[in-house]
Formats: sequence, structure tokens, C-alpha cells
Amino acid sequence: MDDLKFGTRNKRGDWAPSARIEVAPLWSRPPQLGKILRWFPGYLWPWNAFHLATALAYWHFVVPDVETMKTLGWGWALRLYAVNAAAIFVMYGSIELFFYVRRVQGTRFKYNGKFPSEQPSDVFWFKSQNIDNFLRSFFFSIPLWTAVEVFMLWCFANGFVPWLSWADHPATLALLVLLAPAIHEVHFFLIHRLIHTPLLYKWIHSVHHNSVNPSPWSSLSMHPVEGFLYHAVVLWHLVIPSNPIVALFQLHIAGFGAVNGHIGFDKLEITEDSALDSHAYAHYLHHKYFEVNYGGDGVIPLDRWLGTWHDGSKDGDALMQARFEKKRARMNAKAARAPTPS
Repeated sequence: MDDLKFGTRNKRGDWAPSARIEVAPLWSRPPQLGKILRWFPGYLWPWNAFHLATALAYWHFVVPDVETMKTLGWGWALRLYAVNAAAIFVMYGSIELFFYVRRVQGTRFKYNGKFPSEQPSDVFWFKSQNIDNFLRSFFFSIPLWTAVEVFMLWCFANGFVPWLSWADHPATLALLVLLAPAIHEVHFFLIHRLIHTPLLYKWIHSVHHNSVNPSPWSSLSMHPVEGFLYHAVVLWHLVIPSNPIVALFQLHIAGFGAVNGHIGFDKLEITEDSALDSHAYAHYLHHKYFEVNYGGDGVIPLDRWLGTWHDGSKDGDALMQARFEKKRARMNAKAARAPTPS
């Protein structure tokens, strides 16, 4: 495919899409029913449909029976970790292999013209972003994903939280399935703004932001505190009356879905004439500029409402720079008011 039909490439070889990132049309005023109906299939397919399919597969083939889950034990916990780790290795690893190792697509649709393997840095373990990201994912984030998963299932199995059945509450649970991506966006925005406060950024979130040029292995490369907070999104289903399958879906949006914002390509070419949209650009801009797009890609447009939205356009650049100038002015004014040492 010719990526220049869809965007532009600068002198450094970085590609950017021509189209602006748009928030969900649910928030248009007046309401635009036709636009919502055209948007809705893309909300479900393919990514959220994939996460729901994996949740159903887990429930039927991986998650132990209720009696087993009533007792915390290493056996079923380690089995869940093994499946989570294997699934991430296959999913993330396949994207890494084809698009970053074999480079079957070259740099077509790639936001950053360089590959992480070409950019060794002392900020990473062994000076390698790939090795650093891989180890942090499999030794920190996936164990924490598994820990909250085990806790969630244990709570449901012991009746500590309401377990709505599909037979008795099909409409409520179907609505929860539709709302799960929105719950993820709100949760992610809140914890993301929290760990961008100066102290928490320095000690926690900077680990993730070391990957300025993210790749699939960057998706779950986090400090353990961030890894726990991120996957703790599933704990909302211990507060909201829910069902463990819906809770697993919520967890898979976080675990498997993290790759979307870190693929590094706008489109993954399937054939010469077709490609899979990654929905990665909004979060790529966050990795590039640090202080924009704290949430997702606009299902719940908290960034737009709170002034931190960047839609990838020149207007978005101008708004961001204006915000940065105001921030610098506040910091300079604060410094000027500070007493000088005698």
C-alpha cells in the first residue's frame, strides 16, 4: 500500500496520518444518528470483539471451576499466569516478529522512522529497549495482571460480590459489555493523570515513558506500581454488580488491548489492498509529547473536555504549544516570587 495516500512523511522519515483523530460521535451536538451508526461497528470490531472472544475462551477452557476458585492456591494461579504470559508472547511477539524483526512492511505507516533496536540507550536494562520492555512485562506486569485476576475470580467464587447470571440479567450484562471500553478509558485517564504528577512520574511512570519510540513489547513495560494500578480496572466489577466473564473482558481490554497504543504503525497491512487500523496514533502522540492524550482515543473524551486533547493536526500542535507557554509562564512567575537566598 502507498502510505503517502493516507499521510505525509517528514525529512526524518516519520510518518503522520492526514486525517485528524476524532472523538466518538456520541458527544456531537446536535446528535448525529447516521454518524453514530457508522462509528458503532468499528467500536466493536475487530479489537473489542477479539477481547470478548478471548474472555469467553478463558472462561470455558482456562479458568478453573468455582469450587477450586473458592480457595486461593498456587496451582491455579500459576496456570493463569502461564496462559497469560503465553498469550501475550504469541500476540505481541507475532506483531514484533513480522513488523519489527522481519519488517515485512518496512516503515510504511510507521510513526517513527527508526526502530527501537537501532537506538540503544543507557535508560534501558542492557541498553536495549526490547530486552528491557520484555523483562518488565513478563516479570512485573503480567504477574500483577494475574494477581488481580485471581483476586477477582476468588471474590466471585466466594460470593463476596454480586454475580449476575446471563439468564436473569441479559440486558444489564450486555450493557456492561458495551460500557467496558468506556470504563477502561475513564480508569486509564484517572490513573494516568495521577502518575504524571511530578513525584510519581519521576519514580514510577518514567519507566514506561523511557520508550519514546514504542513497540509491542513496550505495551506492558511498567513500574510495578503502575502495572497494578493499570490492571486494577477489573476491580470496578467488584463494585458494580457484574459477572466474571464481563470482568475478564474488562481485564483483557487492558492486558491484550495495551498493544494498540504501542504498535507504532497506523495500519498493519494484511494484503496489498487491505490493512488493519491500529488506533495507535492518539497514544503515540502521548509518548511523543508526554502531556497530551492521557486517556484513550475519545470514547469518553476527557482529554478534550479538560484541554489536553491532541488530534494530530497543526491546530492540535498550536493548542498544545499555547498550553505549554502558559505552563512555562506560571513556572517563571512562581520562580520570580520565590525569596532569594541572602
